[in-house]
Amino acid sequence: MVQGSKFGVHRVIAPKGALPQNCDKLDNNMDVLYDNEILIDVQSLNIDSASFHQIKESCGADEEKMKARMFEIVEMQGKHRNPDTGSGGMLLGKVEKIGKDLEGKIDLKVGDKIATLVSLSLTPLRIDKIHKLNMNIDRADITGKAILFESGIYSKIPEDFSEAVALAALDVAGAPAQTAKLVKPGQKVLILGATGKSGMMCAYEARKRAGPTGLILGNARNEDRAKYMMEYGFCHKAVIANAKSPIDIYEKTLEATGGEEVDIVINCLNVPDCEMSCILPCKDDGIVYFFSMATSFTKAALGAEGVGKDVNMIIGNGYCKDHAEITLEILRESPILRKMFEEKYV
Repeated sequence: MVQGSKFGVHRVIAPKGALPQNCDKLDNNMDVLYDNEILIDVQSLNIDSASFHQIKESCGADEEKMKARMFEIVEMQGKHRNPDTGSGGMLLGKVEKIGKDLEGKIDLKVGDKIATLVSLSLTPLRIDKIHKLNMNIDRADITGKAILFESGIYSKIPEDFSEAVALAALDVAGAPAQTAKLVKPGQKVLILGATGKSGMMCAYEARKRAGPTGLILGNARNEDRAKYMMEYGFCHKAVIANAKSPIDIYEKTLEATGGEEVDIVINCLNVPDCEMSCILPCKDDGIVYFFSMATSFTKAALGAEGVGKDVNMIIGNGYCKDHAEITLEILRESPILRKMFEEKYV
């Protein structure tokens, strides 16, 4: 076979000239392997939380309808990019074949178990069968094949973690790694979606980075979720409010801080229309980090303008330098987080 583009544009069917992520249709013919591609025997798909939530809601939580919708998405596009959220997820699988131009140039061999660290929204994918949908952890166990391009990043599954735990952690690796870069000693940090896996990991890392003079606030939708969150001990205080109600979030945040706006807001939610709940409680020149793929950046930009907020808004890039290593090290550091992942993500 011939060498393809390192970015995968040779697999783009339509429109020509587009990159794999934003194209409408990818070639997912797994019988053809270009010399700079890796063929993966797929075991599980970790669907992006916003995408899984949307599919689940639109199908009335009917598992068979959800499976049919996933097949439909892949049949239509040659990849799993949710048309409603634009997001994908990532996968776990075994290296089945390595293109001859990559042999000896990468630290992989046939048989290695890997998690891809690039989105399913740009990954050529074929689903042969969906065995099970794990409804509470956004995972689909499947039989299928996928292609990793030369530019695609991945992480080998470490020996000291189960595959399921490693997959769950690596799925949100960008969030705690960015948190480690953003949070400085003594800062006040608000985390929306602090009861989910990315929120918990961000809270842990934020508390470590902010130090003894910092203040970490975690948003929860009700008393029960707040109690659950506080038991982990990563947040100093709970902000109990509807994340879609920016005034409620704003007022409860100021109540928790003694009247001060926060330095950083981190959005780990999986639902839309929460942009202003992130922007309002953030001080001028503060940082809003939108890790959520349910974010509308038009709403965020125009909303900030509308309330006169001069904040620095960061798009939740799923990749951050050394993010896989940082995220797995968090689980090694924290017996509490590791226990939570081992109990929930099996």
